[in-house]
Amino acid sequence: MTWTGFAAVFVAFFLTHSVPVRPAVKSRVVGALGARGFTIGYSLLSLAMLALLIRAASLAPYVQLWPQMEWQRHVVHIGMLAVCLILALSIARPNPFSFGGARNAEFDPARPGIVRWVRHPILLSLALWAGLHLLPNGDLAHVILFGVLGAFAVAGRAIIDRRNRRLMGPQVWEDLRNRVAAGPRFHAPASWGRLAIRLALGVAGFAVLLWMHPVVIGVPAL
Repeated sequence: MTWTGFAAVFVAFFLTHSVPVRPAVKSRVVGALGARGFTIGYSLLSLAMLALLIRAASLAPYVQLWPQMEWQRHVVHIGMLAVCLILALSIARPNPFSFGGARNAEFDPARPGIVRWVRHPILLSLALWAGLHLLPNGDLAHVILFGVLGAFAVAGRAIIDRRNRRLMGPQVWEDLRNRVAAGPRFHAPASWGRLAIRLALGVAGFAVLLWMHPVVIGVPAL
């Protein structure tokens, strides 16, 4: 693959990922598929585009910037377990600050869960994923890939905050943020059983990533 082809896949990736922050486009798609259909369809599309982008980086011209070392893989393994646990505690949970969130009307700022620590846990997961994968992938194409995606995740927090401030109204948004900041950092979950299931799913997801890595990405993770 040429650098032009790699750039074209990058453009396609960002075009598809602009849908959630474009209310007019999103509302038409939700109207056609329903809210649940949109969530499932968009999740599958996002994963497919990410796999395509990573594959494109592996096929781009190879220009080494630094060598891979064994300790880098160990850091990635530990970090990715943390990423999977953060995702398990975040996906399909009420979070009015996020670009998604489920049942946001049920969000209780007095029991904010992981939102007390970070308003955008999914974007944090993406930023950590990108930063971790920079370590063992020191060629130019992968540095561009993970560097841009990491920057995209970091910048996305400000973009989504501005959008939600506009949609909620500045006073409502600030009041909700202050109430969350005043909430407890640790509190008992609504259900210990559901918490255990989410943590187990996070560990299982990490195991699946290790297993599927050579199939989807073409390179073994271990």
